[in-house]
Amino acid sequence: MEFSSAQIAELVKKVLADMDGTESVVSANSNGEVPVGVSNRHIHLNKADLETLFGEGYELTPMKDLSQPGQYACKETLTLIGPAMRPIENVRVLGPLRSKSQVEISATDSYVLKVKPPVRESGNIAGSAPVTIVGPKGIVQLKEGCIVANRHIHMSPADGAAFGVKDGDTVTVDVNGKRRTRWYDVQVRVHPDFRLEMHIDTDDANAVGIGNGAKVKVVKE
Repeated sequence: MEFSSAQIAELVKKVLADMDGTESVVSANSNGEVPVGVSNRHIHLNKADLETLFGEGYELTPMKDLSQPGQYACKETLTLIGPAMRPIENVRVLGPLRSKSQVEISATDSYVLKVKPPVRESGNIAGSAPVTIVGPKGIVQLKEGCIVANRHIHMSPADGAAFGVKDGDTVTVDVNGKRRTRWYDVQVRVHPDFRLEMHIDTDDANAVGIGNGAKVKVVKE
């Protein structure tokens, strides 16, 4: 039995995808659809701040794995306070520990706290807004570290190849929720440990009427 060049190319793609453990990525995403994960406000901590808030030698208590491999929600929650002195309580801590503490909130949260966080990629906290974190054993006053996370799509290298994008690219996304819209300048983040998912915050989700597991579509322009 002879194969055409197109059939051979498709077989090679499948073999390479199988080796990455993402055997369905090319066929599943040929229509450009991406599942959505909605991120509520949350906190990432470094070791020093963890011990200030919970006590020396304290370790996070994993509660639930998140969609991205290695990331998890913890049982621990904390309180945020800004210049308004109106606290936002029960803010979930996410693990694992990071090199720098970071607080991710929505624009709506910023009005409550009276802080002015920039819209940034997670981890890019230089010059971002200050915020105070209150724990059961202590208080951490971050001089910077409070942001509104930008809209972004996590992809594996195989996903990136299927969509024709690379790490750091931006794409346009169509949303067919209760309020149909289009999002521009959505950042693409490509890494071998990533699983295909678009991350938005609660403001974005509520504005268009979608939730976890909804599908959006990358626009080919």
